[in-house]
Amino acid sequence: MNQVPPSISELTLAATPNAVAWARRHTVDILQRWRFPDEGIEVARLLVSELATNAIQHPRPTATSETSAAGSAVVGTIALRLWPTEGGIILAVSDPDPRPPVPRAHDASATGGRGLVLIQTEANRWGYAPTQPHPGKIIWAEVPARPDSTLSEPDFGGRQAAPMLIGRVLTGLREL
Repeated sequence: MNQVPPSISELTLAATPNAVAWARRHTVDILQRWRFPDEGIEVARLLVSELATNAIQHPRPTATSETSAAGSAVVGTIALRLWPTEGGIILAVSDPDPRPPVPRAHDASATGGRGLVLIQTEANRWGYAPTQPHPGKIIWAEVPARPDSTLSEPDFGGRQAAPMLIGRVLTGLREL
């Protein structure tokens, strides 16, 4: 019996803090349906959380998104897309901010600012592209089906294990 290959999954969310949890839940649900390996699902869950958080926390407000004509705040949206590749899954989150993502300088004592560092480390590859015709961007990451057994943090000379960092990140995710 032939099986139909999975299609692209798309989810549009209000750019509010609870969107991060919905993006994680959606990612896990879809990847389980697609029979993605459990270890890949955990990495995808972490990276989607980082991508969605960045999309919500860092966009530059535009004149049209700051307030409506009536003076009330307008909530923007982010979009999550998932699609399978030969050896993994592509996670993509779009937001209305056209500025490119910028990794922060490494600070081991910081409680935040590691989202892009985690993405650089755990994804096979990642990048961003402007959205057309509207202003904004899509940040994407490819998660391997069978990621390395240890989450790690990049070092100038290669990969350096960072179990304390990952412990803090996972604890933060559980608290959401």
